Amino acid sequence: MSKSALFLDRDGVINLDFGYVHKASDFVFCDGIFDLVRTANQNHLTVIVVTNQSGIGRGYFSEETFHELTEWMRGQFANMNTRIDHVYFSPYHPTEAIGAYRKDDFSRKPNPGMLLQAMAEHDIDLSRSLLVGDKITDVQAGIAAGVELNLLLDKQGLYESIQMPNAHRITRLIDAIPFLTGIGNDKGKS
Repeated sequence: MSKSALFLDRDGVINLDFGYVHKASDFVFCDGIFDLVRTANQNHLTVIVVTNQSGIGRGYFSEETFHELTEWMRGQFANMNTRIDHVYFSPYHPTEAIGAYRKDDFSRKPNPGMLLQAMAEHDIDLSRSLLVGDKITDVQAGIAAGVELNLLLDKQGLYESIQMPNAHRITRLIDAIPFLTGIGNDKGKS
């Protein structure tokens, strides 16, 4: 039976977005992220990060640096008795990247490539899944992939109303927690 998932953007959802964060010393976790992931774990949701990382394509940092930071980040979740199951990233940008990274790749949000790859590799039922992102492009990717519910984390009140199907606006990560219990029906399975 296919599993339900919680998809998370990274910069702006897991950590504060200072622009091209690539060092642990600059990585500040967002309020409520550990509680959100812990609740997802308790509700037997697969937790998957889907993140555009054009800083790689722009030459600001390497894929190796990204992977090192990702392992450190996953370790911090483990230290808080929570779990990130997988991290997908898109290093591309259609106009600002260099070399082979300069392209409008299907993996780059608002395209649904990372979500569809996760669906295939982790047996995810997107129609019983939830995405939390802080940009319209995150929500657009979720909608394009067929994610059941897409939450736009709008801490600054930039989007008073969101006129997109299967999308809602929240202002704090903890506001996403009640949505987790309504997604999927995997309770009791592991």
